[in-house]
Amino acid sequence: MATFKEFRNNVKPNWCPGCGDFSIQAAIQRAAANVGLEPEELAVISGIGCSGRISGYINAYGLHGIHGRALPIAQGVKLANRELTVIASGGDGDGFAIGMGHTVHAIRRNLNITYIVMDNQIYGLTKGQTSPRSAEGFKTKSTPEGSIESTLSPLEIAMSAGATFVAQSFSSDLKQLTSLIEAGIKHEGFSLINVFSPCVTFNKINTYDWFKENIVNLEQFPEYDPSNRMAAMNKIMETEGMLTGLIYQNKQRKSYEDMITGFQQESLSKQDLTLSEADFNKLVAEFK
Repeated sequence: MATFKEFRNNVKPNWCPGCGDFSIQAAIQRAAANVGLEPEELAVISGIGCSGRISGYINAYGLHGIHGRALPIAQGVKLANRELTVIASGGDGDGFAIGMGHTVHAIRRNLNITYIVMDNQIYGLTKGQTSPRSAEGFKTKSTPEGSIESTLSPLEIAMSAGATFVAQSFSSDLKQLTSLIEAGIKHEGFSLINVFSPCVTFNKINTYDWFKENIVNLEQFPEYDPSNRMAAMNKIMETEGMLTGLIYQNKQRKSYEDMITGFQQESLSKQDLTLSEADFNKLVAEFK
């Protein structure tokens, strides 16, 4: 069984010192080892942005996609090879702006993949512009007088779209984050894990100290039941989305793959895809 170190490679991350993404990378590597994966059993698919670089920093299959398109690629990888554990990753701009349409439909489709969003409430790679997750009044180069738009709530959107696994964590809480990624990997369906990941260079508002002062950890509520959808939505709104832990999980709904009639467990690379002459002629006849 692979260890945490076997999911490391020799590529040194070029994130800013102190970036929360370092902890998210470590949590993915630890979770992969803890659930018993080998590097060749994991695929990490990322989009564009500081977060998009993560697919090159983990010793596993990886693909650095284009902006907002990590999820379509990840879903294609999973459908082509059900034997792979697939993790998609991106930032809040990647997943909740240009890629929001893909995010919503991936959630409702419920393929068996895990989506980790590195949420820093700003566009970091392009040097600090307002993102859909920035608060009203947030001043950046793109909103010098303060943002006049309301903050997007990914947790409420995920719940409304029929998510079967919704969790949120803080990059400083490596133990909780690792545990949630493990749970997401094991979940039979689409797992959304939003992670507060402070941008130490361009976001001087939503800092590590700010998150520590404002986060509500669900572990404080031993009576909380993550299988209760109504309670989950109420808790999200009650805390204005500033909660961490396993927020909601529906273990009853089948994954997309399990609902496709005749969809085989065996990956395409192992299947006999030879087309007989009779089948070929029948197919061609449909176009005459």
